[in-house]
This record gives sequence, C-alpha cells and structure tokens, in this order.
Amino acid sequence: MSGGSSLESSNVAAEGRLSWLFDPKLLVVALASAAVVVGGGLVQVSFGAYSMTLSQAWAAVFNPEVIFNAQAWSAFLFGGEVPEMSRESLIVWNIRLPRVFVGILVGMNLGVSGAIFQAVTRNELASPFILGVSSGAGLLILLTLVVFGSLTAFLPLIASLGGAGAFLIVYVIAWKGGTSPVRLVLAGVIVGTVFGSLQTALFFFAEDIGVVQSAIAWTTGSLTGTDWQQVRLALPWTLVAVSLSVAGSRQCNVLLLGESTARSLGMSIERVRFALSGVAVLAAAASIAVAGIVGFVGLIVPHMVRNLVGSDYRKLMVGCLFVGPALMVGADVGARLALNPVQIPVGIVTGLVGGPYFLYLMRKQQNMGEI
Repeated sequence: MSGGSSLESSNVAAEGRLSWLFDPKLLVVALASAAVVVGGGLVQVSFGAYSMTLSQAWAAVFNPEVIFNAQAWSAFLFGGEVPEMSRESLIVWNIRLPRVFVGILVGMNLGVSGAIFQAVTRNELASPFILGVSSGAGLLILLTLVVFGSLTAFLPLIASLGGAGAFLIVYVIAWKGGTSPVRLVLAGVIVGTVFGSLQTALFFFAEDIGVVQSAIAWTTGSLTGTDWQQVRLALPWTLVAVSLSVAGSRQCNVLLLGESTARSLGMSIERVRFALSGVAVLAAAASIAVAGIVGFVGLIVPHMVRNLVGSDYRKLMVGCLFVGPALMVGADVGARLALNPVQIPVGIVTGLVGGPYFLYLMRKQQNMGEI
C-alpha cells in the first residue's frame, strides 16, 4: 500500500508542476496561433507558377499517400530520392510546403531567442537584432557566401560563432563594474552599426552578380526559394535550442527576481547568464542561417506573449513557440501576395508590422527598458 500511495503522490506532484501548461490563456494563444499557421500554410500552397485550384492544392497537402509514406519523409528529412506521387503532391510537398516549415522553425528560434535575451539582460528592449547578434552572425555568413563558398554546409555553426562573438563584444563594451539595460542596448547599436558597415563593404568583393543579389535578399531576411535542404539544415539546431530554452525557463524566472535574490537562492548568476545567452545565440544563428536577418520578430514576439499570458517564463517560452511561427508564416503570406507576382523579402513585412507595434508599446508604457 505504501508503494501505491507514494506513486500516487508523485503523480499528483508531477501534475502540479505541469498545471501551468493548462492555463486557459496559454491554450487560447496556442490554438489561435496554430490556426494562423495552418491557414497561412494553406494560402501559401494555393499559389504559385503552376496553376491549380484550391481543392487540388489542399487535397495534395492532406494526401494520405504522402503523409503516411515513410520513404517520402525519409527523402524530405534526410535527403534522397522522392518516391513517385502526383504532380500536384510533388509541387506542394517538395516546393511550397518547405517554405512554410522553414517559416515555422525561424519563428520558433527568433521568439525564444528574444525572450532569453530579455531575461538575461532584464531589458525588454533586448533582441538578437538590437544586441548585435544578428549583425555578427550575418557578417560571418556573408563572408562565407562571398569568400568561402565551400563552407556553406557549416552555416549554423558559423552563424553561432559570429553571433556569440558579437554578443561578447557587446558585453565587454557595456561592462563597467556590471552592466545596465541602457548600456547593453547602446553597445548593441554600436556593434550592430559597425558590423552592418562591414557587411556592406563585403558586397564590393563579390564578383558574381548572382551572389550579390542573393546576399541582398539574405540581409533583409527572405524565405523565397527555401526547400527541404533549409529544413534539414535548421531542424536539428532548432530542436536543441528549443529544448534548452524550455528547460531554462525556471532560471529565467529567477534572473528576473534580481541578482541579490538569485544569489540567495544559490544561483551562479554569471554561469547561468552565459549559458542561456549561448542557447539564445544558437537559436538566432539557426534562424539566420536559413532565412537571413529577419528584424523585429525576436523583439515583439516575447512582448506579445507577455501581454497575453503573463511574465512567467514557463508560459512565455511555450507561447513564443506558437506566436513566433504564426507571425512568420503570416508575414510571409503578405510578402508573397502583397505585390503578386513580385515577392518581397519577409523581413520588410516584419519590419512594417514590428515598427508600429513597438511604437504602440512605447506609447502605452511609461517606462520601457529594465524588466
């Protein structure tokens, strides 16, 4: 009997620890965001150079001969020969849907990356874009594309090194017996400006006009032309970054209590801060490697989720995993259809959406800065 009671008590304790997952606000945010992703994905697969009706496109998406085909998924996720399927299914699954999947992965990565940076710096203005991480990762990736084209298989690692280097430089510049939200943001602006200028200078060393055009699209953030190769490139790093982000949500909550409280709870603040920063850099780098520098997503997604579900980072991280993809897929629909047949980079749309939203936040809140 004692063994049964202890098992029952452990189950009750586990349910108590996970009760926050069933918060009604979080469930509504997750379901609404998933609906946006599904709706945006169906819109994406319905348009393209090859004309097909809506019923044909959607039937191809939900084709059970593809969905339950292990050989097809093996080809999609690990490479190899795609099995025979109808022309519509081949176009939808091999050309159009990968763009949606890449948007989902990018949204997840940028959402959790921005949330972590805001916790680590205790600054709600922090993001991969503003703290110079995007510029550092971008500089090394652009250098790889222009000079070391044979190293493109290592783009996520290269982007991580560039982002980590940039963030360390920001920290060194901002450090003066400690850091402050204002100094971190100003240091990020300085590093981002310098690295952005170096990115522009690299264009003069590119002899191939095709490389220049792809680099320009890449520096503004674009999902045009993405396929299963980008999915395979980003997926492993995304799984690692997302898992570590969710696992580190409790540490983020402790950091927000302040350094003195965190120390009294036995936390090694600098170790946790840099470990979480490494996870955020990895997430941002995985995104940048496949979609380029997509601005404002890492900044506004945590804000949106925080306003909807509260400041508990356990809920915030999970919410970012849904709201980030919804924003990216929705923005990509706008980027693709706004000036149809001309496609604009998705980074332009996120900037047009993020700028006014951030202005709204600034006007709504009297004191923006330190959380």
